[in-house]
Amino acid sequence: VQLQASGGGLVQAGGSLRLSCAASGGTFSNYAVAWFRQAPGKEREFVATITWSGTRTYYGDSVKGRFTVSRDNARNTVYLQMNSLKSEDTGVYYCAASTDYYGMAKSSYDYWGQGTQVTVSS
Repeated sequence: VQLQASGGGLVQAGGSLRLSCAASGGTFSNYAVAWFRQAPGKEREFVATITWSGTRTYYGDSVKGRFTVSRDNARNTVYLQMNSLKSEDTGVYYCAASTDYYGMAKSSYDYWGQGTQVTVSS
């Protein structure tokens, strides 16, 4: 499966953005999808994940209550709605997919998108 992340941009603190991860080349409902982000000079960190049917979601502690992950299998797309953005949310956001894993470990995801830049100005 190929993944394409989009929707990043520049936003003021307190604002919102919605990222999209569009998939092609596979049966999308066979894949759990996660979002990770990487700030300059830092490790890539887990943001959120959603299971194959979308019935379960999990979030990193730093985004709980502010971000929401969802999916539309008919459109082969996963979304990350980001509200109440903070400067520390700045980074490149990546989506990743796996057929048999939906946890926090980035090494367990087999497929990655190219990333989309999110910049939050304070």
